[in-house]
Amino acid sequence: MSRPPQRLDPLLASTNRLAMMAVLHDVDQVEFVTLRDRLGVSDSVLSKLIGGLAEPGYVTVRKGVLGGRRTTWVAATRRGHRALTGHVAALRALIAHVGTAEPERSLSRQ
Repeated sequence: MSRPPQRLDPLLASTNRLAMMAVLHDVDQVEFVTLRDRLGVSDSVLSKLIGGLAEPGYVTVRKGVLGGRRTTWVAATRRGHRALTGHVAALRALIAHVGTAEPERSLSRQ
């Protein structure tokens, strides 16, 4: 019995959200400023990205002090890791045929 195909996660359709989850996938946590610089976005954009992924439980946010200054740490949750790996699997399945065969001349419902 074959497994049903993975579905693209609409929460990760945004390039910035996908990039953020990819960064978080490889680390335990990342400081807000580091994440902002890695993604090349402004503080306000990153705050919105974090909020959009914190609400469904894909990331957690922890406030703390580092070197005498307040900072924010962001981490992917298990749910976030699963969402990312499922989304990537769906992307791979979607593009698996690209570059492997000659394109068809037309496509119709028939």
